[in-house]
Amino acid sequence: MSKPLSDHDKKKQISVRGLAGVENVADLKINFNRHLHFTLVKDRNVATKRDYYFALAHTVRDHLVGRWIRTQQSYYEKDPKLGLDMEELQEMEEDAGLGNGGLGRLAACFLDSMASLGLAGYGYGIRYEFGIFNQKIANGWQIEEADDWLRYGNPWEKARPEYMRPVHFYGRTEHHPDGVKWVDTQVVLALPYDTPVPGYRNNVVNTMRLWSAKAPCEFNLKDFNIGGYIQAVLDRNLAENISRVLYPNDNFFEGKELRLKQEYFVVAATLQDIIRRFKASKFGSRDIVRTDFSTLPEKVAIQLNDTHPALAIPELMRVLLDDEKLSWEKAWDICVKTCAYTNHTVLPEALERWPIDLFQTLLPRHLEIIYEINRRHLERVSSLYPGDVDRLRRMSLIEEGPQKRVNMAHMCIVGSHAVNGVARIHSDILKATKIGEDFIRDLDQLQKLREFVNDEAFIRDIAKVKQENKLKFAVHLEEHYKVKINPNSMFDIQVKRIHEYKRQLLNCLHIITFYNRIKKEPNKQWTPRTVMIGGKAAPGYHTAKMIIRLITAIGEVVNNDPVVGDRLKVIFLENYRVTLAEKAIPAADLSEQISTAGTEASGTGNMKFMLNGALTIGTMDGANVEMAEEAGDNNLFIFGMRVEDVDAMDAKGYNASEYYNRLPELKQAMDQIAGGFFSPKQPDLFKDIVNMLMYHDRFKVFADYEAYIKCQEKVSALYKKPKDWTKKVILNIAGSGKFSSDRTISQYAREIWGVEPTLEKLSAPDDLK
Repeated sequence: MSKPLSDHDKKKQISVRGLAGVENVADLKINFNRHLHFTLVKDRNVATKRDYYFALAHTVRDHLVGRWIRTQQSYYEKDPKLGLDMEELQEMEEDAGLGNGGLGRLAACFLDSMASLGLAGYGYGIRYEFGIFNQKIANGWQIEEADDWLRYGNPWEKARPEYMRPVHFYGRTEHHPDGVKWVDTQVVLALPYDTPVPGYRNNVVNTMRLWSAKAPCEFNLKDFNIGGYIQAVLDRNLAENISRVLYPNDNFFEGKELRLKQEYFVVAATLQDIIRRFKASKFGSRDIVRTDFSTLPEKVAIQLNDTHPALAIPELMRVLLDDEKLSWEKAWDICVKTCAYTNHTVLPEALERWPIDLFQTLLPRHLEIIYEINRRHLERVSSLYPGDVDRLRRMSLIEEGPQKRVNMAHMCIVGSHAVNGVARIHSDILKATKIGEDFIRDLDQLQKLREFVNDEAFIRDIAKVKQENKLKFAVHLEEHYKVKINPNSMFDIQVKRIHEYKRQLLNCLHIITFYNRIKKEPNKQWTPRTVMIGGKAAPGYHTAKMIIRLITAIGEVVNNDPVVGDRLKVIFLENYRVTLAEKAIPAADLSEQISTAGTEASGTGNMKFMLNGALTIGTMDGANVEMAEEAGDNNLFIFGMRVEDVDAMDAKGYNASEYYNRLPELKQAMDQIAGGFFSPKQPDLFKDIVNMLMYHDRFKVFADYEAYIKCQEKVSALYKKPKDWTKKVILNIAGSGKFSSDRTISQYAREIWGVEPTLEKLSAPDDLK
């Protein structure tokens, strides 16, 4: 006779049923045990939490594999313990070390949307052995540790050695009457690993294919005979270093040979893969090979996500010219119609400009092709603007100077049929109970929430969800940071890469100003805040590392001041990453998006905060502009200079001392930083930051300080009125539909790729019916 289930067990049973979906609990138990025993070769006496996670992951993957195979076919055709805590097992999963900042996160969203929209798309990248570093904070300083995310294996991926492709480097070119040959090259093999990308409830599973670098097996027998065998084997590492580590810099270009190798490696392997599939003629007719490349743009669309894959343009030209023997005019027409380019930055230090000498050594044939692209491009510019030598210089793909360089952004623009930025302002610079569950597929349906903005019960429900998220995050913070925070305080969060243009220093100045005000009037009824700042600094970026040290130093003073108590706490969120974002963003009350106007390409965190019920304090920069339009200007806290103001200030000159001398609270905060108030054991610790802000600040922190402080006062005043605050939250959530990656990808598909998305659900494979 079975005993009644406790409430705890019922919850676990519900969570398991939710996970199982089409499968009942008994089947789930069988499959879970099968993987625990036969895949992992463990039983419950020796299994660890990670073993349980892998068994669970393999069980879920089994569900995906049938749909995955069925999806690809459709394109070609046209005994577990129920007491296991699923959330706890979820924590065992490593963040995939594949991307760097918002650009990488956006790419992941795009892959998800392509599958959900039924688009036959592949995501390509490098399978980095080590991802962006893990960040530790020791004595207030950032310490980098290797992100060995694959050390326990990856249950989601499947190696595909049968599709391994050779990638060539170095060598020289030979020009013959029948064409050009690239000879005497060094070969590295690209081994693909496939990961399923499931769509939302449509049985579609697309593919993310990541390339890992492998040395070829051949050894020079002459080396064996002279005792060089060991060295020959060791030299294999030089080839395999290509996929060893992800460069951690974000918005900063480093002209390293290894980075150029990585960029060409992924491009060359990917184009071979694309052309292999294209050449397999009508689906099902494997014996017929398609040779008419004029139809390539009808079957293939290559979206260049920033300039990192820009080499796809000269590589596609090389394949069409040298391998397929097409004329230049025909090859160029196909190339331009196939490629499209999305630009992600306007910061000059982030734009890729590769030295000609490096190109000549590593990719000699591609340099020849780039020179010819540029020659024809400048001929056209010259015919349109005769005699305009300065325009020719500005628009050339080759930048002259002490060191000649290839401008990769110019190449992307010239070689693509469509170019866009990720926010409208950036493109200009470039030139469920209330509304059902359908909003998950069509985020525009969140507009229906506007009808409930004055519904008392709905306002309470929204506020309750937010408070529950805050309580959960408060427990996490106390556990990991040993700081007890007030869950009723405003959670004021700025999480993004640490960079001068993102202006974490402006946030610091507000924290210090608020701290000084509390100290000056300790009996005043201040709106309590918990300010959280998180993000990684590139290892070689001294100023960014000093910004982190300043944040932690301010926190050491503020958090230990008994006069301040729980009215202000400052926490640096260590090792900010996707899994931490999943906890922080739903808990946020206030989202800090305070970059200098005209510098942020778009931002992706700002949209996620908006969707998750945080109000935004920000400048008119990036996607903030469109967020204000969608939610209403009055429902964001907008402050500071616009782009035209920044341009005007650049023209007349920015003088930080003017603000320092005019604004007493700013002067007090800067004097405290400079005088060692936050670093009494090292009074001059922050002299470099002070010097930068006073004399070398490209991003004009002081110019927006006064407006920012006044805007923060409005934030504090509104937070004291929970109902009015929550109404603005509802209007922000209702206005966030435009920022769905589904909407973005639908627009890309129709306007750039020339294909129509579909919400049609594929039939389930036989083993799942």
